[in-house]
Amino acid sequence: MCTLRVGLAQINTTVGDLEGNVAKVLEYVERARDLGVDVVSFPELTVTGHPPEDLLLRPSFVRDNLEALEAVVKGCGGITAVVGFVDLPAGRQGADGDIYNSAAVIHDGRLADVYHKQRLPNYGLFDEMRYFRAGGGYPVYTVAGVGVGVNVCEDIWYPGDPTRAQALAGAQVIVNINGSPYHAGKRGSRQQMLATRAGDFGVFVCYTNQVGGQDELVFDGGSMVLGPEGELVAQAAMFEEELLVCDLNLEEASKTRPHDPRRRRERSAQAAEVRQVALSDGPFVAAKPPLERRVAPPLEAEAEVYAALVTGTRDYVGKTGFQKVVIALSGGIDSSLVAAIAVDAIGRESVVGVSMPSRYSSEGSIKDAQELAEKLGIELTIIPIEPAHAAYLEILERAFAGTEPGTAEENIQSRIRGNIIMALSNKFGWLVLTTGNKSEFATGYATLYGDMAGGFAVIKDVPKTLVYRLARYRNTQQDGPVIPESVISKPPSAELKPGQLDQDTLPPYEELDSVLEAYVEDNRSVDEIVAMGHDRDLVVRVIQMVNR
Repeated sequence: MCTLRVGLAQINTTVGDLEGNVAKVLEYVERARDLGVDVVSFPELTVTGHPPEDLLLRPSFVRDNLEALEAVVKGCGGITAVVGFVDLPAGRQGADGDIYNSAAVIHDGRLADVYHKQRLPNYGLFDEMRYFRAGGGYPVYTVAGVGVGVNVCEDIWYPGDPTRAQALAGAQVIVNINGSPYHAGKRGSRQQMLATRAGDFGVFVCYTNQVGGQDELVFDGGSMVLGPEGELVAQAAMFEEELLVCDLNLEEASKTRPHDPRRRRERSAQAAEVRQVALSDGPFVAAKPPLERRVAPPLEAEAEVYAALVTGTRDYVGKTGFQKVVIALSGGIDSSLVAAIAVDAIGRESVVGVSMPSRYSSEGSIKDAQELAEKLGIELTIIPIEPAHAAYLEILERAFAGTEPGTAEENIQSRIRGNIIMALSNKFGWLVLTTGNKSEFATGYATLYGDMAGGFAVIKDVPKTLVYRLARYRNTQQDGPVIPESVISKPPSAELKPGQLDQDTLPPYEELDSVLEAYVEDNRSVDEIVAMGHDRDLVVRVIQMVNR
């Protein structure tokens, strides 16, 4: 039986840490070699870390990345490796001075070839045309006697070339390396797309994705292998580093090809742009250790989002060099969830909570913050803000004379808390994690220089209704409930004046979040949102809050 053993190295790189990224690549190359892997692939822009953004505008950074690649090449004896990097052909004695988002094809300790990404995304989070030139041509590499096409990320999201051309030119396996960011529900749509490509062209698709957080982005991993009929052959876990190894049965794949007349009709059209690169006729290691099939189970919706938040928080804190974080604990649902995420991300010893009660803070909220800290096992400091609050009101008494108390007076409390939490950060070098959610930020229900002050907004893209679901999910984990039930069950309140509730200012969150999703995420009009069953006045009111 003709088989190719592939390894998908789903690793967590750091932008700019060339030395660390190279060391990780070589570690996984060694592991792959020990398992008899024929071809091991790494994520997009592995050497530089992804996305390097404006570092790419520094010629010295691009040169350093080429030198780092040389270290990778030297460490890849006895194996074929596909590694993402930034290519500067002129720096390799080539003709042009542009840079390319590239895949190095390394074979037995030498740089055998370089593939340049052809489909450069320039939408949403992506701005690749700002930095890179698009490549061309359709290389197919013979590895251990098997035709292998290599392409990069967006290349495979298109239904045609380069994947089509490589398959028509004899590729039985497509190795696609990625830095594909996470959003809720993406795993399913991604798998469906890859299954379509594999089935359309009768090839195995080996999709290697990055894992980990980088600034505001989270990469979920979930690397997978799809068979020639679109079937899932193997899959790595989400949000974890992993070397996914599996054997591809090429004889089974070849049986599907004679039944597809498109290959015979279309093959000649691409011949001029195809490059055949012979690397090896057989494997480096004939006798390989046995493997067990690996298909990681998918995560449930809340578990998936929670894991993404933990991953993003862990890597933002770690990659920016902070040792501890500090969180203002109000006794409410948002700060409670953020504290739980922080503990799961970096450990309880690295999380400090600060309770800052005011004259309007309820006894219940103060006790809830204390109970939360006890259950999480984190340090809690209590700093009452009444002296500062009273002093502010006295200072502003003349300026505010003749006016009714309102939002300005309420927000003084939030800004005092922001000052205190930033002072602690400044004094001890702690990173402030803010606690605002997407529903509040979208509608402006937050205080500038107050609860918005901080270094990393953990749940800024999490609607309030999802905050509650995530809190309940966290309480079902093995260590038992950590968020007090009273926090989850009480009506949400900023507690900036007597008897205040969020619903005094905002619509019920169930309605608000539905309208926000339709307007902000789906770009629906007022009429379209009303047709979904929402009251027109409510829709107009929410949209005005978002737009103002």
